[in-house]
Amino acid sequence: MLRCTLVIFTALILTLGRVHAAEDHIIVQSTTSTENSGLFDEIVPTFTAKTGIEVRVVAVGTGQAIKNATNGDGDVLLVHAKPAEEKFVADGFGVKRHDVMYNDFVIVGPKGDPAGVAGMKDAAAALSEIAEHRAPFASRGDDSGTHKKELALWKEAGVDVDAASGTWYRETGSGMGPTLNTASGMNAYALADRGTWIAFQNKGALEIMVEGDDKLFNPYGVILVNPEKHPNVNAEAGRAFIDWLIGAEGQQAIAGFKINGQQLFYPNAKQ
Repeated sequence: MLRCTLVIFTALILTLGRVHAAEDHIIVQSTTSTENSGLFDEIVPTFTAKTGIEVRVVAVGTGQAIKNATNGDGDVLLVHAKPAEEKFVADGFGVKRHDVMYNDFVIVGPKGDPAGVAGMKDAAAALSEIAEHRAPFASRGDDSGTHKKELALWKEAGVDVDAASGTWYRETGSGMGPTLNTASGMNAYALADRGTWIAFQNKGALEIMVEGDDKLFNPYGVILVNPEKHPNVNAEAGRAFIDWLIGAEGQQAIAGFKINGQQLFYPNAKQ
């Protein structure tokens, strides 16, 4: 009888252990740049090895990631469109936004530079020249953080890209990597985050044309999805991931992620 009881008890413990293990994961809704650049592949295994928490990343455009998190389809949101992130928190869908890292955007284009923008320091002025020359431009067109930034720059330049859609202005409706592939294939200009650009292997004739404008600053924020809105949120594990990211170990991991000696992201969490 005692032996039977011990067997049942052991089986129960093993079953509970399996259930716990199955639940010990989080879903991170994030932008494609963190995936395309290879950042998560580099740093997440360190967090998982330390905590046992599996991180499952859904890499989509920032706009879609925010929509997914708003619907409760995730535990943590990590994107790069600060006004939209702050609205997400203000509307009660996120607990708190934390700075986690930054890099910048660059305008890339073909070596021949038909619009003559190479070396310009004013991104909006460069886009104005591209429009004036009707030079091919590949846009993500996907409501991502990069797309939001691009549209803001076109607006500042006074260019109506909706009217130009399908002519010199082409919307891919896809992530940063595929959009750069399109730009490379058609020798077009494009706006890219520097991290994805550094990691991108199919540059072809593309080079960085415009960089260094303060308007091209690209901050990333991380937010816990509000468990009061969505009780399914794995708040404990989500907080553990955020605390690790913005803590000394996570920030060091971000800083240490390099490709060919080039740093892709710069940690900026407030300690």
